[in-house]
Amino acid sequence: MSEKPKNTEQQRLSVFKTYKLYVGGKFPRSESGRVYEVTDSKGNWLANAPQSSRKDARDAVVAARKAFGGWSGATAYNRGQVLYRVAEMLEGRRDQFVREVADAEGLGKSRAAAVVDATIDRWVWYAGWTDKIAQVIGGGNPVAGPFFNLSSPEPTGVVAVLAPQESSFLGLVSVVAPVIATGNTAVVIAGEKCPLPALSLAEVLATSDVPGGVVNILSGRTAEIAAPLAAHQDVNAIDLAGADEALAKELEIAAADNLKRVLRPQPVDDWTRTPGTERMTAFLETKTVWHPTGALGASGSSY
Repeated sequence: MSEKPKNTEQQRLSVFKTYKLYVGGKFPRSESGRVYEVTDSKGNWLANAPQSSRKDARDAVVAARKAFGGWSGATAYNRGQVLYRVAEMLEGRRDQFVREVADAEGLGKSRAAAVVDATIDRWVWYAGWTDKIAQVIGGGNPVAGPFFNLSSPEPTGVVAVLAPQESSFLGLVSVVAPVIATGNTAVVIAGEKCPLPALSLAEVLATSDVPGGVVNILSGRTAEIAAPLAAHQDVNAIDLAGADEALAKELEIAAADNLKRVLRPQPVDDWTRTPGTERMTAFLETKTVWHPTGALGASGSSY
Protein backbone atom coordinates (compact mmCIF):
# COMPACT_ATOMS: atom_id res chain seq x y z
CA MET A 1 0.00 0.00 0.00
CA SER A 2 1.39 3.38 -1.05
CA GLU A 3 2.28 5.91 1.58
CA LYS A 4 0.45 9.28 1.62
CA PRO A 5 2.64 12.14 0.46
CA LYS A 6 3.88 14.39 3.21
CA ASN A 7 2.85 18.03 3.38
CA THR A 8 5.63 19.85 1.57
CA GLU A 9 3.98 23.30 1.68
CA GLN A 10 6.60 25.97 2.26
CA GLN A 11 6.20 29.46 3.59
CA ARG A 12 5.82 31.90 0.71
CA LEU A 13 8.26 34.79 0.46
CA SER A 14 6.70 38.21 -0.05
CA VAL A 15 7.52 40.21 -3.18
CA PHE A 16 8.94 43.51 -2.02
CA LYS A 17 7.92 46.52 -4.06
CA THR A 18 10.60 48.52 -5.83
CA TYR A 19 9.55 52.16 -5.82
CA LYS A 20 10.64 54.23 -8.81
CA LEU A 21 10.41 57.78 -10.08
CA TYR A 22 7.75 58.85 -12.54
CA VAL A 23 9.09 60.94 -15.42
CA GLY A 24 7.52 61.38 -18.85
CA GLY A 25 5.01 58.59 -18.28
CA LYS A 26 7.76 56.07 -17.47
CA PHE A 27 9.17 54.65 -14.24
CA PRO A 28 12.94 55.12 -14.23
CA ARG A 29 15.30 54.62 -11.33
CA SER A 30 17.31 57.65 -10.34
CA GLU A 31 20.16 58.15 -12.81
CA SER A 32 22.46 58.40 -9.78
CA GLY A 33 21.54 54.90 -8.62
CA ARG A 34 21.00 56.24 -5.10
CA VAL A 35 18.22 55.25 -2.70
CA TYR A 36 17.38 56.19 0.86
CA GLU A 37 15.51 54.39 3.61
CA VAL A 38 11.91 55.30 4.31
CA THR A 39 10.60 54.41 7.76
CA ASP A 40 7.24 54.59 9.48
CA SER A 41 6.42 56.82 12.43
CA LYS A 42 8.04 54.30 14.80
CA GLY A 43 11.27 54.05 12.84
CA ASN A 44 10.50 50.68 11.23
CA TRP A 45 11.84 50.22 7.70
CA LEU A 46 9.20 50.41 4.96
CA ALA A 47 11.10 50.61 1.67
CA ASN A 48 14.01 52.12 -0.20
CA ALA A 49 12.91 55.14 -2.22
CA PRO A 50 14.90 56.57 -5.13
CA GLN A 51 17.00 59.59 -4.24
CA SER A 52 16.64 61.91 -7.21
CA SER A 53 19.51 63.94 -8.59
CA ARG A 54 19.76 67.25 -10.43
CA LYS A 55 19.80 65.29 -13.68
CA ASP A 56 16.48 63.66 -12.77
CA ALA A 57 15.04 67.10 -12.09
CA ARG A 58 16.19 68.39 -15.48
CA ASP A 59 14.77 65.32 -17.23
CA ALA A 60 11.44 65.92 -15.50
CA VAL A 61 11.33 69.53 -16.72
CA VAL A 62 12.00 68.39 -20.29
CA ALA A 63 9.14 65.89 -20.04
CA ALA A 64 6.79 68.47 -18.53
CA ARG A 65 7.57 71.02 -21.26
CA LYS A 66 7.01 68.43 -23.97
CA ALA A 67 3.60 67.54 -22.54
CA PHE A 68 2.48 71.13 -21.97
CA GLY A 69 1.26 71.87 -25.49
CA GLY A 70 -1.09 68.92 -25.70
CA TRP A 71 -2.39 69.21 -22.15
CA SER A 72 -2.98 72.97 -22.21
CA GLY A 73 -4.54 72.66 -25.65
CA ALA A 74 -7.05 70.03 -24.54
CA THR A 75 -10.56 71.21 -23.78
CA ALA A 76 -11.31 72.00 -20.15
CA TYR A 77 -14.10 69.42 -20.27
CA ASN A 78 -11.63 66.74 -21.38
CA ARG A 79 -9.22 67.61 -18.57
CA GLY A 80 -12.11 67.21 -16.16
CA GLN A 81 -12.85 63.76 -17.53
CA VAL A 82 -9.22 62.73 -17.10
CA LEU A 83 -9.07 63.99 -13.52
CA TYR A 84 -12.30 62.18 -12.70
CA ARG A 85 -10.76 58.99 -14.09
CA VAL A 86 -7.90 59.45 -11.62
CA ALA A 87 -10.46 59.53 -8.80
CA GLU A 88 -12.04 56.34 -10.13
CA MET A 89 -8.68 54.55 -10.09
CA LEU A 90 -7.88 55.83 -6.60
CA GLU A 91 -11.20 54.44 -5.39
CA GLY A 92 -10.28 51.04 -6.80
CA ARG A 93 -6.94 51.05 -4.95
CA ARG A 94 -8.32 52.57 -1.76
CA ASP A 95 -7.15 49.78 0.56
CA GLN A 96 -3.55 50.09 -0.65
CA PHE A 97 -3.47 53.82 0.00
CA VAL A 98 -5.07 53.39 3.41
CA ARG A 99 -2.17 51.12 4.39
CA GLU A 100 0.46 53.45 2.95
CA VAL A 101 -0.99 56.58 4.56
CA ALA A 102 -1.34 54.80 7.91
CA ASP A 103 2.33 53.75 7.79
CA ALA A 104 3.55 57.11 6.53
CA GLU A 105 1.72 59.31 9.00
CA GLY A 106 1.32 56.98 11.98
CA LEU A 107 -2.47 56.97 11.77
CA GLY A 108 -4.97 54.32 12.79
CA LYS A 109 -6.81 52.47 10.05
CA SER A 110 -10.06 54.40 10.42
CA ARG A 111 -8.30 57.77 10.44
CA ALA A 112 -6.16 56.81 7.44
CA ALA A 113 -9.30 55.68 5.59
CA ALA A 114 -10.90 59.08 6.24
CA VAL A 115 -7.81 60.82 4.83
CA VAL A 116 -7.85 58.67 1.69
CA ASP A 117 -11.58 59.26 1.18
CA ALA A 118 -11.02 63.01 1.52
CA THR A 119 -8.18 62.76 -1.03
CA ILE A 120 -10.38 61.01 -3.58
CA ASP A 121 -13.09 63.60 -3.02
CA ARG A 122 -10.51 66.34 -3.55
CA TRP A 123 -9.68 64.92 -7.00
CA VAL A 124 -13.39 64.94 -7.88
CA TRP A 125 -13.69 68.53 -6.60
CA TYR A 126 -10.91 69.79 -8.86
CA ALA A 127 -12.19 67.71 -11.79
CA GLY A 128 -15.41 69.68 -11.55
CA TRP A 129 -13.57 73.00 -11.66
CA THR A 130 -11.73 72.49 -14.94
CA ASP A 131 -14.50 73.92 -17.14
CA LYS A 132 -15.76 76.49 -14.63
CA ILE A 133 -12.69 78.43 -13.50
CA ALA A 134 -12.64 80.50 -16.72
CA GLN A 135 -16.18 81.74 -16.06
CA VAL A 136 -15.29 82.67 -12.48
CA ILE A 137 -12.13 84.70 -13.13
CA GLY A 138 -12.64 85.67 -16.78
CA GLY A 139 -15.33 87.67 -18.54
CA GLY A 140 -16.18 90.89 -20.31
CA ASN A 141 -14.78 94.18 -19.05
CA PRO A 142 -16.64 97.48 -19.35
CA VAL A 143 -14.64 100.04 -21.34
CA ALA A 144 -15.30 103.62 -22.43
CA GLY A 145 -15.13 103.16 -26.16
CA PRO A 146 -16.45 101.18 -29.12
CA PHE A 147 -14.67 97.97 -28.11
CA PHE A 148 -15.33 94.55 -26.70
CA ASN A 149 -12.79 93.82 -23.96
CA LEU A 150 -12.63 90.16 -22.92
CA SER A 151 -10.31 88.52 -20.37
CA SER A 152 -9.68 84.79 -20.15
CA PRO A 153 -7.26 82.70 -18.06
CA GLU A 154 -4.45 80.64 -19.58
CA PRO A 155 -2.02 78.20 -17.90
CA THR A 156 1.38 79.61 -17.07
CA GLY A 157 3.41 76.53 -18.13
CA VAL A 158 5.66 74.15 -16.19
CA VAL A 159 5.15 74.34 -12.41
CA ALA A 160 7.53 72.87 -9.83
CA VAL A 161 5.61 71.68 -6.77
CA LEU A 162 7.16 70.95 -3.37
CA ALA A 163 4.65 68.63 -1.74
CA PRO A 164 3.80 69.17 1.96
CA GLN A 165 6.08 67.26 4.30
CA GLU A 166 3.53 66.13 6.88
CA SER A 167 0.47 65.32 4.76
CA SER A 168 1.71 62.55 2.48
CA PHE A 169 -1.42 62.07 0.39
CA LEU A 170 -4.20 64.61 0.97
CA GLY A 171 -1.73 67.49 1.11
CA LEU A 172 0.05 66.15 -1.97
CA VAL A 173 -3.14 65.97 -4.03
CA SER A 174 -4.27 69.36 -2.74
CA VAL A 175 -1.23 71.02 -4.33
CA VAL A 176 -0.90 68.89 -7.48
CA ALA A 177 -4.51 68.68 -8.68
CA PRO A 178 -5.11 72.46 -9.02
CA VAL A 179 -1.92 72.85 -11.07
CA ILE A 180 -2.91 70.32 -13.72
CA ALA A 181 -6.65 71.08 -13.59
CA THR A 182 -5.98 74.47 -15.16
CA GLY A 183 -3.77 73.12 -17.95
CA ASN A 184 -0.29 73.40 -16.45
CA THR A 185 2.18 70.52 -16.24
CA ALA A 186 3.97 69.67 -13.01
CA VAL A 187 7.28 68.47 -11.62
CA VAL A 188 6.48 67.27 -8.12
CA ILE A 189 8.92 66.66 -5.27
CA ALA A 190 7.32 64.16 -2.91
CA GLY A 191 7.53 64.71 0.84
CA GLU A 192 11.02 63.72 1.94
CA LYS A 193 10.04 61.62 4.97
CA CYS A 194 6.96 59.94 3.53
CA PRO A 195 7.20 59.71 -0.27
CA LEU A 196 5.59 56.30 -0.79
CA PRO A 197 1.96 57.43 -1.29
CA ALA A 198 3.20 59.90 -3.90
CA LEU A 199 5.18 57.24 -5.75
CA SER A 200 2.14 54.94 -5.69
CA LEU A 201 -0.01 57.80 -7.00
CA ALA A 202 2.26 57.77 -10.06
CA GLU A 203 1.04 54.26 -10.86
CA VAL A 204 -2.54 55.53 -10.78
CA LEU A 205 -1.73 58.48 -13.04
CA ALA A 206 -0.03 56.19 -15.54
CA THR A 207 -3.24 54.16 -15.95
CA SER A 208 -5.75 57.02 -15.79
CA ASP A 209 -5.47 58.64 -19.24
CA VAL A 210 -3.17 61.37 -17.90
CA PRO A 211 -0.69 61.96 -20.76
CA GLY A 212 2.91 61.14 -19.95
CA GLY A 213 4.82 64.18 -18.71
CA VAL A 214 1.80 66.07 -17.37
CA VAL A 215 2.77 65.01 -13.85
CA ASN A 216 6.33 63.96 -13.01
CA ILE A 217 7.09 62.74 -9.49
CA LEU A 218 10.53 62.77 -7.87
CA SER A 219 11.56 61.57 -4.43
CA GLY A 220 14.63 62.35 -2.38
CA ARG A 221 16.10 65.29 -0.49
CA THR A 222 13.74 68.22 -1.01
CA ALA A 223 16.43 70.92 -0.83
CA GLU A 224 18.71 69.05 -3.24
CA ILE A 225 16.05 68.63 -5.93
CA ALA A 226 14.31 71.98 -5.45
CA ALA A 227 17.44 74.11 -5.97
CA PRO A 228 17.93 73.28 -9.67
CA LEU A 229 14.19 73.55 -10.31
CA ALA A 230 13.98 77.02 -8.78
CA ALA A 231 16.88 78.18 -10.97
CA HIS A 232 15.74 76.34 -14.12
CA GLN A 233 15.01 78.76 -16.97
CA ASP A 234 12.25 76.55 -18.41
CA VAL A 235 10.25 76.35 -15.17
CA ASN A 236 7.57 79.04 -15.10
CA ALA A 237 6.33 78.81 -11.53
CA ILE A 238 7.01 77.12 -8.20
CA ASP A 239 4.81 76.15 -5.26
CA LEU A 240 6.86 76.16 -2.03
CA ALA A 241 4.30 74.31 0.10
CA GLY A 242 6.85 71.75 1.31
CA ALA A 243 9.71 74.15 2.05
CA ASP A 244 10.70 75.44 5.47
CA GLU A 245 11.30 79.16 5.98
CA ALA A 246 15.03 79.11 5.21
CA LEU A 247 14.69 76.95 2.11
CA ALA A 248 11.72 78.95 0.84
CA LYS A 249 13.72 82.18 1.00
CA GLU A 250 16.64 80.61 -0.87
CA LEU A 251 14.37 79.20 -3.58
CA GLU A 252 12.44 82.44 -3.97
CA ILE A 253 15.68 84.30 -4.66
CA ALA A 254 16.69 81.72 -7.28
CA ALA A 255 13.22 81.86 -8.86
CA ALA A 256 13.51 85.61 -9.41
CA ASP A 257 16.13 85.07 -12.11
CA ASN A 258 13.49 84.42 -14.77
CA LEU A 259 10.55 86.00 -12.93
CA LYS A 260 8.86 82.74 -11.96
CA ARG A 261 5.50 82.91 -10.29
CA VAL A 262 6.07 81.89 -6.66
CA LEU A 263 3.43 80.61 -4.27
CA ARG A 264 4.93 81.05 -0.82
CA PRO A 265 4.45 78.47 1.95
CA GLN A 266 1.17 78.93 3.77
CA PRO A 267 0.43 77.32 7.13
CA VAL A 268 -2.33 74.73 6.75
CA ASP A 269 -3.55 73.16 9.96
CA ASP A 270 -6.25 71.07 8.30
CA TRP A 271 -5.97 69.87 4.71
CA THR A 272 -9.52 68.45 4.86
CA ARG A 273 -11.05 71.92 4.65
CA THR A 274 -12.64 72.73 1.32
CA PRO A 275 -10.06 74.70 -0.68
CA GLY A 276 -10.85 77.88 -2.52
CA THR A 277 -9.67 78.78 -5.98
CA GLU A 278 -6.37 80.32 -4.84
CA ARG A 279 -4.15 77.42 -5.86
CA MET A 280 -5.70 77.37 -9.32
CA THR A 281 -5.51 81.10 -9.94
CA ALA A 282 -1.93 81.26 -8.62
CA PHE A 283 -0.68 79.55 -11.79
CA LEU A 284 -2.86 81.21 -14.40
CA GLU A 285 -2.08 84.14 -16.68
CA THR A 286 -4.79 86.49 -17.92
CA LYS A 287 -5.12 87.14 -21.63
CA THR A 288 -7.14 90.21 -22.61
CA VAL A 289 -8.50 90.69 -26.12
CA TRP A 290 -9.79 93.99 -27.57
CA HIS A 291 -12.17 93.94 -30.54
CA PRO A 292 -13.77 96.96 -32.20
CA THR A 293 -17.54 97.12 -32.22
CA GLY A 294 -17.79 99.86 -34.84
CA ALA A 295 -19.14 103.38 -34.39
CA LEU A 296 -21.85 103.58 -31.74
CA GLY A 297 -23.87 106.73 -31.30
CA ALA A 298 -27.37 108.16 -31.05
CA SER A 299 -28.16 106.88 -34.52
CA GLY A 300 -27.15 103.33 -33.55
CA SER A 301 -24.43 100.99 -34.73
CA SER A 302 -22.67 101.36 -38.06
CA TYR A 303 -23.18 97.64 -38.77
